[in-house]
Amino acid sequence: MAETVTIQGQSYLKRNPLGVLGLSVITLGIYFFYWYWKINDELRLYKRDESINPTRSLMAMLFGWLIIVPPFIAMYNTSKHVQDAEQRLGVQPQLEPALTIVFLLIVAIGNTIYVQEHLNRIWDRESLPNEAPSQGASEPPLPPGP
Repeated sequence: MAETVTIQGQSYLKRNPLGVLGLSVITLGIYFFYWYWKINDELRLYKRDESINPTRSLMAMLFGWLIIVPPFIAMYNTSKHVQDAEQRLGVQPQLEPALTIVFLLIVAIGNTIYVQEHLNRIWDRESLPNEAPSQGASEPPLPPGP
């Protein structure tokens, strides 16, 4: 169901987007919260950004519903991190953070499919053996010597 990819010595999971949705439904939403924490942790490790706090994001999802707004802000921020990674790598089409909010409003945990599919694209691009992530223009190879 999930494939492990290693990027710069760190393991990440390429999850089946429908599997994430299915497990979330079967476990009555419990897997959604685990998945949400885990993808934030993976994004923190991948981007090397200690400002991404998976626990804070999870708490906003779990308890933020009491004042309505925090889950939407948390999902938007997570989606923005995914979009930033896609932009850095040149992955097209890119995730649209506003659309994740619409999915969250309409189908609740259904946005897992959308977000996980885009995360898988990042892991795919980064794990290609002969292609380095696009960090700008690369120089052409030098011609062979005499």
